Amino acid sequence: MDVEKDSVIAAETSKEKVSVELNNKSEIKGEEYAYLDATGFTSELFKIELRGLPKYYGIGELKKLLNVKMKLSTNKIKIMKPGSPFIFICFRNQEDREAAIKMLDGYKWKGKSLSAFEAKPAPDPLVRRRKEASAADGEPLNIKRRTVEASATSLAYLPYEEQLKQKQSEMENVLQKFGKELWSSIPTLRIFVEKQRLLHGGLPCAFEPIRPSPMQDGYRNKCEFSIGKDALGVKRVGFRVGSYSNGFLEVESIAHLKHIPECMKQTVALFEQFVQSSPFDVYSAETYQGYFRQLTVRMSHATGQVMVVVGVHLQSLSEEEKNAMKSSIVECLTSEPGKKAGISSIHFEIIQKRQQGQYTNPIEHLYGDTHIEDNILGLTFRISPAAFFQINTPAAEVLYQCAIDLAAPNNNTSILDICCGTGTIGLCFARHCKQVLGVDIVEQAIEDAKHNAEKNGIENCIFFAGNSDDLIMSLIRQANIMPDQQESLIAVVDPPRAGLHIRSITQLRNARGLNKLVYVSCSPQSAIKNWVDLMRPCSKQLRGEPFVAKKAMAVDLFPHTPHTELIILFERETEGKPELDVNTANNCTDEPANEQPHT
Repeated sequence: MDVEKDSVIAAETSKEKVSVELNNKSEIKGEEYAYLDATGFTSELFKIELRGLPKYYGIGELKKLLNVKMKLSTNKIKIMKPGSPFIFICFRNQEDREAAIKMLDGYKWKGKSLSAFEAKPAPDPLVRRRKEASAADGEPLNIKRRTVEASATSLAYLPYEEQLKQKQSEMENVLQKFGKELWSSIPTLRIFVEKQRLLHGGLPCAFEPIRPSPMQDGYRNKCEFSIGKDALGVKRVGFRVGSYSNGFLEVESIAHLKHIPECMKQTVALFEQFVQSSPFDVYSAETYQGYFRQLTVRMSHATGQVMVVVGVHLQSLSEEEKNAMKSSIVECLTSEPGKKAGISSIHFEIIQKRQQGQYTNPIEHLYGDTHIEDNILGLTFRISPAAFFQINTPAAEVLYQCAIDLAAPNNNTSILDICCGTGTIGLCFARHCKQVLGVDIVEQAIEDAKHNAEKNGIENCIFFAGNSDDLIMSLIRQANIMPDQQESLIAVVDPPRAGLHIRSITQLRNARGLNKLVYVSCSPQSAIKNWVDLMRPCSKQLRGEPFVAKKAMAVDLFPHTPHTELIILFERETEGKPELDVNTANNCTDEPANEQPHT
């Protein structure tokens, strides 16, 4: 009897859910919302707006609050901008959305009372822009169509010396912003910041002249090319000149771009001919139909090897059709033009929605070498399809040598290589120090790092797979530094564009014996918060002595583009503490935080 009753209740509940979903869709009309039906499922249907967020919070701690502490089944978190007082959170069904609103509305977090309520789905930006264009008899409002040259190589019109001057000036602006942030957010450092500005022309630390790239044209050793259609509907392999959000999906030719090597251009031209004659269509971000989406090409300046990774949406292809597609790809890329381009390695990437904890798509080796090799500072490095490797190999040599010069290690120095990737920085340091301990979250990268150490006969490097946020203290214990024997510890960090998580910064600050840190940034604007946190006064969280920025230098890894790498040397003021307020300094302790993880 109870079983029958439960079945009836479950059926009614199911009907209510379907009814709610249908009502949600029926309330939203117009072309901008057609995607709600076309895509089968979209979490935009079950979205909430969360307001009243504190001024300072990290997306990591927000996710922990939602998914771990409150156990909410979030599907997607849409951030408007860092530190925004409101965000959108999407769920998989109406039940999860209602549960989230009930828990979050009125919840107190970091001294703020949150408010949560239902939010309407976002309109399709592509359709919206097209409607604007139609109404304006031309281009979408406020959007200018750019050429592929202007999009990919916006500084190519300038002589190289002028590019360097502009980048030097931009990095000075970044350092000035860093100084302003120090001055405004850390009152105890204002006297120090003013002294530094007087010494270094308005900057918070010494800044050396920018190092140029030894190679300015054809330097890229990796490119991810889009596969789509141009403005005339012709299938192309190249770069997009716009984005979905601004209403342009066109893919244009890369044949005239200065920073792409000739072997890549030949590979792209060959695969474009293949795509144009293939029975399989190109993928459309608008309709979610089609197959060919991306072509990743890697090359080695040292060996001339070219690796190709073809990214495909399989849709509902049968095994026979998949095998036929793979065979045709190999046949195309191993033809005479493919051999001329230097193609020696072919892989097949299945592009799909990634599961939690998955960082790369499945990649299948189809032909030739499984890896390619390149050289930096006399060392040979194996490069796998998804591994991180600096895209300008000759300039990477300059970058790593600058990092070594700034760190100035000796035979009694241990190096912590945080976010080590395939071990390039750590292995370049190895001959100058006692030992290197590296960590990276991508397991394949760690496998490559171990292989690279063995191949180069380097025995004083150990690499660990895992999250640096959890493993830094374990690495320090593994290093087993003995200061009474003049041993020292230096951290070298080369994080992704977003920078280091605050947990990593906290552990670096709390690490006893770590008195020097070299921060390598590919996105200096994004790294400013990390730099400020390294220099903050001691607190309950940041227990170790603050670091002080001593010297910065820029290296141009990306000629013809506005991007620049910036390295900053930080050192602890271990004696006298001249830069700190006396009361603040007396509260400092070198005790590490409790509950440190183990390897």
